Amino acid sequence: MHDRDLHYLREAIALARAGMDRNDGGPFGCVIVKDDEIIGSGNNRVTSSNDPTAHAEVVAIREACRALGSFQLDGCTLYTSCEPCPMCLGAIYWARPDRVVYAGARQDAAAAGFDDQLIYNELPLPPAERRLPMEQALRQEACAVFEAWGRKADKTAY
Repeated sequence: MHDRDLHYLREAIALARAGMDRNDGGPFGCVIVKDDEIIGSGNNRVTSSNDPTAHAEVVAIREACRALGSFQLDGCTLYTSCEPCPMCLGAIYWARPDRVVYAGARQDAAAAGFDDQLIYNELPLPPAERRLPMEQALRQEACAVFEAWGRKADKTAY
């Protein structure tokens, strides 16, 4: 770990505290860095925006992608105040930064009342066995759209 990594990680932690002090949402912060410059930052804004997806990492990814004019974070490092939750981890993988550096562990977040273990436990289960009822219908109609995507000559792959 380099001193620059610790610097940016402290920036993420400072955003977590500032957002918490403003009552934006939970105590989480994130910065995204490219070429030694912060191009995206965010703190948890779930309760202030009434948006359950407004986690610090998602907010920062949206800002960084706008700044880059891209849906990919090539050449970027994402620094976050805590190990990403399953939703944020999914968003991070889709954004494809070069690396992630985090401070707190998910067990630390759970001790503070942010326990994602239920989601981790649900992911490997077949949809019909999950706590949240899930039903499937119209699969063939949906697959027809996927087939059309496969034939689409002017698509932007991601």
